[in-house]
Parts: sequence; structure tokens; C-alpha cells
Amino acid sequence: MDFNLSPEERMIRDTVREFVQKEIMPLESLVLANERQGLPGLADAQLRGLQDKARAIGFWGINTPEKYGGANLGSLAMAVTYEELGRTFVPFQFGGTADNILYHCNPEQEKRYLIPTIEGQRRSCFALTEPGAGSDAGNIRTTAVKDGHEWVINGEKIFITNGNEADFAMVFAVTDKSRGPHEGISCFLVDREMGWRSTRVPTMGDWDPGALVFENVRVPEENMLGEEGRGFQLAMRWIGAARWAIPARAIGSAERLLNMAIEHSRNRVTFGEPLANRQAIQWMIADSAVEIEATRWMTYRAAWLADQGLDNRHQSSMAKLYGANMANRVVDRVLQIHGGMGYTKDLPIERWYREMRLFRIFDGTDEIQRFIIARNLIKGHVQLLGI
Repeated sequence: MDFNLSPEERMIRDTVREFVQKEIMPLESLVLANERQGLPGLADAQLRGLQDKARAIGFWGINTPEKYGGANLGSLAMAVTYEELGRTFVPFQFGGTADNILYHCNPEQEKRYLIPTIEGQRRSCFALTEPGAGSDAGNIRTTAVKDGHEWVINGEKIFITNGNEADFAMVFAVTDKSRGPHEGISCFLVDREMGWRSTRVPTMGDWDPGALVFENVRVPEENMLGEEGRGFQLAMRWIGAARWAIPARAIGSAERLLNMAIEHSRNRVTFGEPLANRQAIQWMIADSAVEIEATRWMTYRAAWLADQGLDNRHQSSMAKLYGANMANRVVDRVLQIHGGMGYTKDLPIERWYREMRLFRIFDGTDEIQRFIIARNLIKGHVQLLGI
């Protein structure tokens, strides 16, 4: 077994790490100040400026197929990239990418949606979750009824990332209730100008998703993405494409936080001794380091399996479940080690605390991951002898 990254993967890791340290981390104070005034952490112009700097060093379309001008990095290389990006809370992502299911666009749709999204001229959102259908995605109630050469969409979506900023949505709606979710749901590319509207959903974190409303929104039949009745499969492909990305980011964030705690424990003196001399503090540091390392290898293995063309869904669910909970345990310990200062807004720990709580909810809750893992084992889809 070889646990080494390839020379290319190490180069990617080191380049992204340097970019994060030099270009992104210096913006953290600005991001905190903006967010605490109710403003976006980064203005669109600032984000584009950073993306242009990254493009100049070759980081553009990092997971985009080469035929569209991307680098098409492998899953393990992407996991390493997400890990480095996770070392900061600045809301940055490399440009030149598009949602994976947009690659199912037909040639005409590519011109109108896929290519402009890759080039940064358009912004999309993935509209699946509803007030009564979160983890139970097959229970959506939004409908699309055929009327001549158009589909008429009615329904609501909620907790939609980029729902307030997107100019088009990938909307999942029931087109044939009698066929059930696996064959009765279709996906549509719906421009905002076609009539849907959105409002912000305030949250405890700095992620403000959108609530989308569709009232008799008429969509041309040529705007169906993929085949009629195959929308559920597209939705699951979107959700499962990079479930390991969440624990990958969690690794970077948790390591940054743990280093803050180690530094603080060395410098903070109580009763004549550094905190680092206290066994209670040592145990929190040790447990955090062990859990970060465990998450790393669970995540890398899930990504490696994807690179080999193997089914990695079980491993991805385990990595997501463990990694999301690891991040929450680590940030809680780090806040505890910092005491009252950790609870203040003078330090960014409370910001990470709120952000990491979301890790256990989106892209499949803890409960859903446990259900998937147990079901796979009970039904014999996987065995405990995993290697």
C-alpha cells in the first residue's frame, strides 16, 4: 500500500496552499467585518479578482472536462485542493466550473447554460429540497404539467444555495406522479426571467440560502435537462458526486483550528503554568489530532476509489458522517481551550463553530448517512472486509 501523494498531487497541494496563505487568508478580517454588517463576505468583483489570479497560475476549471477548457483533476487531487481551501473561512472557490449534471445538456443547452456558467457569465442553483422533502428527495411536491410545447411549474423550494444570486435554476419537479420518484421526476433549466422568485432564509451561520417560489412558471419543452422521468437519477448524481468534499474541507479547517489551540495552550498561563501542561488540554489536542488523521484517510480512500472507477458511495457516506462530526468536535474543543475569548467575536472561532454545524446537515444529514451505511451492510451490498 502506498500512502504517498503523486508528484502532481503534491504540486497541486503546495500551490493551492501557497495561494491560500498569500492571497486568501489576508482577507479574513475583511470577510468577518463584512459578514457582521450583514454584507457578503466577498463582493463579486473581489471574488472574480481572486479567481483571475488563480487562473494566471493554472487553477481554472479544476474539475471541468478538458473539452471545455478545464484541468479535469482527479478526485484525490480535488480532495487535496478542498482540504487546502478549508484552511480559511473566506468564501472562495476556483472559477471555470459548473454543476456536474449540466454536462448532460444537449448542444443547444450547452451554448445557453453550460458554457456561460463555466466562463462565469451565468450562475446556477440546484433546486431540489422543499419544505416537506429534504433528505426524502423522492417526496417532492413541485409539479410540472405539459401544456402544448411548454411545461407549467408550480411549487416551492427551500435551503437552495445560490438561490438568491442565480439567474437560472436546475429545478426538479414531478412530471408523472403515477410512476413514482425514480421515473416520475424530471429536471428543468429555468431562467429567473421566466417568473420564479426567491427570498433569503436567515440562518445561524453566514450561509443564507434561498426560498424559491414557482407559480405557473412556463418553461419551454426544450429546457428539460436530460430525459423525461430521469430527474431523480440526475439529482442523486449531483448529491453524491463529491460527498467526500465536505470531510476534505473539514480536515483543513480542523487542522487550522487545532494549530490555533496548540499555540494558545503554549502561551496562555494559568496558576503559574502554560495550559499545554494540563492533561485535560493535552487530551483534547491528542483526540483532535487522531480524529483529523482518521478523517483524512477515510476521505482519501473514498476519493481514490472514484479515481479507480470503483463504487465509492459507501466509503463517501462514512467519510462524510465521520468528518462532519469530527469538525464539530474539534471546533468545540478549540473554543473550550480558548475559554471566554473563544466565545467572543474578536476571534474567528465562533464563526467556524457556526459554519461547521452545517456540515452535519447539508448533502445528507448524519441520520441519512447512518441509514445508508447500515442498509448497505444489512442488505449485503458491502462487507466489513472492505479491502
